[in-house]
Amino acid sequence: MNAPLIALTGATGFIGQHLLTELPKRGYRVRVLLRRPSEVPAGAASAVIGDIASPHNMAAALRDVDMVIHSAGLAHAMSGRPEDDYRSINTDATVKLAQAAERAGVKRFVFLSSIRAQTGPSAEGVVTEAMEPRPTDAYGRSKLEAERGLAALGLDWVALRPVLVYGSGVKGNMAALLALAQSPWPLPLGGLKARRSLLSLDNLEAAVDTVLKADGPLRRPFIVADPEPVTIPEMLAALRDGLGRGPGLIPVPSFVLKGAAALAGKGEAYQRLAGSLVASPEALRNLGWQPVSSTRDALAELARQAGGQASGA
Repeated sequence: MNAPLIALTGATGFIGQHLLTELPKRGYRVRVLLRRPSEVPAGAASAVIGDIASPHNMAAALRDVDMVIHSAGLAHAMSGRPEDDYRSINTDATVKLAQAAERAGVKRFVFLSSIRAQTGPSAEGVVTEAMEPRPTDAYGRSKLEAERGLAALGLDWVALRPVLVYGSGVKGNMAALLALAQSPWPLPLGGLKARRSLLSLDNLEAAVDTVLKADGPLRRPFIVADPEPVTIPEMLAALRDGLGRGPGLIPVPSFVLKGAAALAGKGEAYQRLAGSLVASPEALRNLGWQPVSSTRDALAELARQAGGQASGA
């Protein structure tokens, strides 16, 4: 029973489910903080019901907890939500939970922030934490304000700023790219040259383990990204390799794709697809983080898993 006890929020989400499964394998006990009564997820040492948006009475939930991992929040994909919602859930609730953790004597508060707290959907050059943060939407601003709220407290904290995370169960843009890779047709995306940083679930989990074990105090953000950025054609080639197929990519000039996207009313989506966003995890590597998988290998494994699930359905 000497294993560190972690209180985890967001355990039913994409990232939280993975952390709940993997952290016990690294020697942690996990207490899940749930919003409503439900069956305790497998892998949880215990579970406590409570509303993190009103954590004024979290003493029981945080009793004997060594560290908190806060992965719950309003997701970026929930477009159309008013900015006040992002501020209330992603900023205010985070700071209130951290205040409760400070009162409970928690040693470290690990906040799952986002690269969008640092920058917009694309950026020139290589993005690092040393740059002035310039979020471009309500989601990014809410994450950055949460980080600043943590910095005003006395407890030790760390904010992880992951880029686009992928792995089994992924949704959003990466799920759409996987669906493209699974299609039987050649794709006219071979001419896209912009490079983007991605992050596998396994590498994110290793990053969380690194900051949990690091000597403190930390009290700073860390960008988390796979070491090698990749192009859209390289992503598709890796996914199709996992499916046992060739790339099947046609190098249509980017200006043709841009024009076609504009005519179809998909200009913004094209910019997200074709824009560059390279983020450096060097500061985290200097802390001792070691990636456990390459982007190409992890993408191929994602496609293999998805293919196996489809064939077994």
